[in-house]
Amino acid sequence: MTTPNGIDPSVPPSGTGCAECTASGGWWLHLRRCAQCGHIGCCDDSPSKHASAHAQGTGHPVIRSFEPGENWFWDYDASEMYESGPDLAPPVSHPLDQPTPGPAGRVPANWAETLR
Repeated sequence: MTTPNGIDPSVPPSGTGCAECTASGGWWLHLRRCAQCGHIGCCDDSPSKHASAHAQGTGHPVIRSFEPGENWFWDYDASEMYESGPDLAPPVSHPLDQPTPGPAGRVPANWAETLR
């Protein structure tokens, strides 16, 4: 059962990369995980901003970083960051051998310039 604050700790992540970028052949800078349904989307610094689009389209207000070593949450409704929160179903990040930005082989050589 989903908690009232938009977090369901029992739901695993949807995959190891941004669902939409993976489907379309795109790339991402950092990954975010929907704390309610587990959807993995790319961050707002990524070209496509799929995590924010997911939150807006579904009404799921809370994301967690899906980067290794990061455990912060962001609440879109409150525009507030939380340094920690409940433990979510594993895995808690993308694989350590997955590069950032990623995925390997799809990131343009001039990726940093494209984000400016």
